Amino acid sequence: METDLTAIRTYFSKLGLLPEIADIYLALHAYGPQNISELARHSGIERTRIYRIIEQIKSTHLVEVETHYKRSVFKAAPIMNLQILLSKKEQQVNELQQELKKIHEVMNPLAERSATTKVQFYKGIDGVKQMFWNQTRAKDGSANYSILYENMQGRTQSAFFNRWVERCNDKKLVFRGLICDNFVKTQQQWYKKKRNERLADWESRYVPESLFSIKHSTVVYEDVVSYFNWKDGEVFGVEMYNQQMADSQRQFFKMLWDQASPVNDLIGPPKKD
Repeated sequence: METDLTAIRTYFSKLGLLPEIADIYLALHAYGPQNISELARHSGIERTRIYRIIEQIKSTHLVEVETHYKRSVFKAAPIMNLQILLSKKEQQVNELQQELKKIHEVMNPLAERSATTKVQFYKGIDGVKQMFWNQTRAKDGSANYSILYENMQGRTQSAFFNRWVERCNDKKLVFRGLICDNFVKTQQQWYKKKRNERLADWESRYVPESLFSIKHSTVVYEDVVSYFNWKDGEVFGVEMYNQQMADSQRQFFKMLWDQASPVNDLIGPPKKD
């Protein structure tokens, strides 16, 4: 039972609600309708504190307040009323996303006028996720060229990967990837257990060890060259913003691409002649 109560309190906290609101709702659920004095006794929260947060309590739609002979009686409402609060938060997120696009439109010209070369370092899985998400800033329909040591799903997990894929597909980004034996192995291991969204415009070619040894992942898009490393417990990445370096990396990619072998599908072996 205590585990269940902890889970409820944790969920309320994730919604940004005060811990006292969870305790008040649980007390109402356990003891039925109560006045302020009863609620303070059963919830362990001081009466003055309940009065101070009463408006926030009402805003959750979880507690109904009735007036009986000049005194307030609190009643627990169905827990699914939280859907109203969730809908409001969803609307807030949508509005923030729209505002972010406007802010990006304002900031992007400023970034273009800044120094021609910039180097950005990232560390840990969250840093690597940020690097991948940065790829979605590219212009609609632009191309992403990658030399891949390992699949990204195994590191970022499905939820992030699916959001990333959906964003890339919305922007109609084009992906071309050079893959090695280790990438094929990690893909096959992943898809034995899980499924995820697929990039709409993805094509890959296989690079044997004898042609070029791939030991880390490299991605180039627009004026950015990204290097990822997550071997031997190290997880870090570097972004280099320089048009000339990005153009050189694209040229190197295309040289390898012409020598690499097409594959049957996203995770399949090289095609046989």
